[in-house]
Amino acid sequence: MSLIITLVIGLIAGFVARAIKPGDDNMGIIMTTVLGVAGSFVASYGGAALGLYQPGGAAGFIGSVVGAVILLFVVGFIKKRQG
Repeated sequence: MSLIITLVIGLIAGFVARAIKPGDDNMGIIMTTVLGVAGSFVASYGGAALGLYQPGGAAGFIGSVVGAVILLFVVGFIKKRQG
């Protein structure tokens, strides 16, 4: 069940992260959703590794948004270096 919660929170977190992060990212809705979900997983597993969350538990909404923003910066940095 925590996997489904992580997916739903990540979906919303992706859109919130895009609104928070400054700059013009040329990403579609699908890429935004994927980065939000990935950010939610990063926050869940990273938080569990650091002892912030219980293993197997989903990250909170704020943690998911922070994870998604971090991934947006990483993707933007990689795109800038490639192009």
